[in-house]
Amino acid sequence: MPLAPPTPTERLRAALPTAAVVALIGYALVAGLTWTNSTARDAAIATFDVAPPSPDPIRVVPKKVATHRPRGAAAPPNLRSQATPVVAPPPVLPPPVPVVAAPVAGTGADPSAGAAARPGPGSGAGGIGNGTGSGGYGDGNGYGDDETPPRLLRGRLKDSDYPDAAAEAGAGGTVSVRYYVEVDGRATGCRVTHSSGSALLDATTCRLIEKRFRYDPSRDADGRPVRSIVVVDHDWIVEREPAER
Repeated sequence: MPLAPPTPTERLRAALPTAAVVALIGYALVAGLTWTNSTARDAAIATFDVAPPSPDPIRVVPKKVATHRPRGAAAPPNLRSQATPVVAPPPVLPPPVPVVAAPVAGTGADPSAGAAARPGPGSGAGGIGNGTGSGGYGDGNGYGDDETPPRLLRGRLKDSDYPDAAAEAGAGGTVSVRYYVEVDGRATGCRVTHSSGSALLDATTCRLIEKRFRYDPSRDADGRPVRSIVVVDHDWIVEREPAER
């Protein structure tokens, strides 16, 4: 069945409670916006105070007191560092190449020209020569114009030096020898270049020459004594008695 529409009085009664609720809510809103807390305001103001600046600390300067104690010596000067010098190492050079040179100066392109340290193969031609070779068959170039040959001062071979064993055997002949005259005038390094046929006569010849012969040595252009070579022959002759008739 259909409902009857409300009357104006019923509508008014239903609207009054709603209007009362709306009024209360509006009042609460207005009251809340205007309310303030005085306790919180006072606390905020109390913590906002600014403390006065603290004064600067007073600096105390100690007073110097004179003393009569003796003073010590001054401290040594400080060390001064010096830079280490950098030095290049010495260069490593190859060993020198030996140069072949003759003991006696002379002209020529052959480095082995002149007197050698050992006897040569020449046989000599007798007499006291003045060459640096080996006598008549030697290859020396002789003394220069400015050099003087050695001069015999003393020493000779005598007939009494004939060895008895060689005389009894009837040995004899000519022996050719070659020896050096040192700067002190002594004869050294005697060598037989041509044998007499008797080893005893050959050995006796060289032994007596080195023992007895003394020379005024050869001298160069400046007058300095130099080593020289002498080649000489000696005859050993056996005197035979004539046969009885």
